[in-house]
Amino acid sequence: MSELEIPITDVENFIYCLEVVPDADAIETTEVVKILEDIALNQNITSIYKACDTMEGLEESLNYLLYDDHNFKDYEIIYLVIPGDANNVLINNYYYSMEEIAELFEGKLDGKVIHFANKKILDLTDEESQYFIDVTGARAVSGYEYPSESLSSAFTIDRVFFSQFYKDDDLKEVVKTMYNKHSKLCTLLGFRLYY
Repeated sequence: MSELEIPITDVENFIYCLEVVPDADAIETTEVVKILEDIALNQNITSIYKACDTMEGLEESLNYLLYDDHNFKDYEIIYLVIPGDANNVLINNYYYSMEEIAELFEGKLDGKVIHFANKKILDLTDEESQYFIDVTGARAVSGYEYPSESLSSAFTIDRVFFSQFYKDDDLKEVVKTMYNKHSKLCTLLGFRLYY
């Protein structure tokens, strides 16, 4: 695979990452944590990471960010590393629809970009994506059409997306630049952005 061209941001930016793991109490450094550390060092994008293993844990983590973290306005991207299919997520062997997720965070994600790693397929209809955005208040939702056991988006194209977004937050331009510079990878994983 060729080297990725990753723009470096001039100012410090922030990502809030929630990863679903088998046991949130197990003290373990996941691959995602290592990647986020590398992004912080090399791309000037700081992250807050939280592991969760239940829907309640996911809700509690986002509520903490919303109500207890006074820097919430600094986090423009909420990065979700959660398995699932086209219109649902899988947490602790239970499937939750994107509609249920939207209703859970009704009006709470105002102006945020919700980005799913390719552990979850993101293949929404126009109505489903618009419902999610309208109900949550999110600015956009993005992810990938194709999952890959061998090629994690966290290692590759997610970091490009984060940097590109913070370099130019015009979403149309971000998508255009990603496909212009990394068309093979974007096409292989089926990068999608709904806004």
